[in-house]
Amino acid sequence: MRLGIDLDGVVANFTKGWMGFYNEQFGTNFVVADSKRWNDLVDLTHFNDIAEFWEWCSDLDGRSVFWHLEPFPGAVEALHRFVEDGHDIIVITTKPAFAEADTHEWIERHGIPAAEVHITEQKWLFECSVYLDDGPHILPRLVRHRPEATVCRYIRPWNDPVAGAVDVRDFGEFRDVVVRLAAD
Repeated sequence: MRLGIDLDGVVANFTKGWMGFYNEQFGTNFVVADSKRWNDLVDLTHFNDIAEFWEWCSDLDGRSVFWHLEPFPGAVEALHRFVEDGHDIIVITTKPAFAEADTHEWIERHGIPAAEVHITEQKWLFECSVYLDDGPHILPRLVRHRPEATVCRYIRPWNDPVAGAVDVRDFGEFRDVVVRLAAD
């Protein structure tokens, strides 16, 4: 099956990444648990809007924040296991334009076994059997535009249940969904 996998908040720890740089640069002590809403990257910081946040994180040391992100423990290994089981990993992620090159380098550097990589807000344009995403604005669109697919919500504090989506807390639960669907 084609597995449509988001990166930030699913495979890459975006919150830990931006908070680390922000704490270092501005003398704060944020921890990942402080982030409870999608817009906390503005609401918790001094930035007036998302444009200011993106401007700041576009060049932290010659690279964007996206280049520096750490994978969540076990995420890369889980993706490799799906490929070993015969599935294709289709990375479908949303990024600002400045982050596209860094994102491709990140995927290569961390050995993400992606058969395809798509950077877009319109994730439903890429047909997959199963999608895994944490974006509260993305999940309802995937459910609406891809009713034939299984859409999994990677449960995070910033997203709420979505009618028609399957909730998963980790890659183990996502694997259970994929195995069940592959057996049908």
